[in-house]
Amino acid sequence: MTRRILWGVMTILAAIVAAYAYSGAVAPALRTPFVQGLFDEKALRAFSHLLGGGTALLAGALQFNARLRDRRPDVHRLIGKIYLIGVLVGGFAALFLSPWSAGGMTAHLGFGVLALSWLASAGIAYARARAGDYESHREWMTRSYALCLAAVTLRIYLPLSLGAGVPFQTAYPIIAWACWVPNLIVAEGLLRSRIMRPAFG
Repeated sequence: MTRRILWGVMTILAAIVAAYAYSGAVAPALRTPFVQGLFDEKALRAFSHLLGGGTALLAGALQFNARLRDRRPDVHRLIGKIYLIGVLVGGFAALFLSPWSAGGMTAHLGFGVLALSWLASAGIAYARARAGDYESHREWMTRSYALCLAAVTLRIYLPLSLGAGVPFQTAYPIIAWACWVPNLIVAEGLLRSRIMRPAFG
């Protein structure tokens, strides 16, 4: 029951942020001024990041459905390939966009390291699956998706910090790291517990 609840909450949040990403990619009227500024200067990178990131969020959530993985391994593999493509498209775009993020050098580094870590963890997960080491594949997929969920946690922390009266320029450089480092810590804890180990992958 705990696994199902956590997976359900994660999937709903991922779907909401994915919908936001897709709408920003195709509907200029729905973009924030900052996102529109990125489209004005780096349209292909911005579009690729939103499209790839949104796709990875949706595909990655489905990969953690143990029933789907066990009953339809062919579908699991297909969705895994879609996730990997989403990470490659969204991750490289994020890496090349990181120098243009708001918040100065601290934010640039935070988002740049996030993009590199996301790409690397997904690549390792894929390599482990190809090698037949499915236990290690599940562990690296968990780390990769924890990094993918930075798109969700960022959009939770930012309004909370602004609502608490913290100025954007103060909050954003911190959130550039806080949106993903705790995610990895939680993922490592779950991997070492019995809560998620049977379901993730």
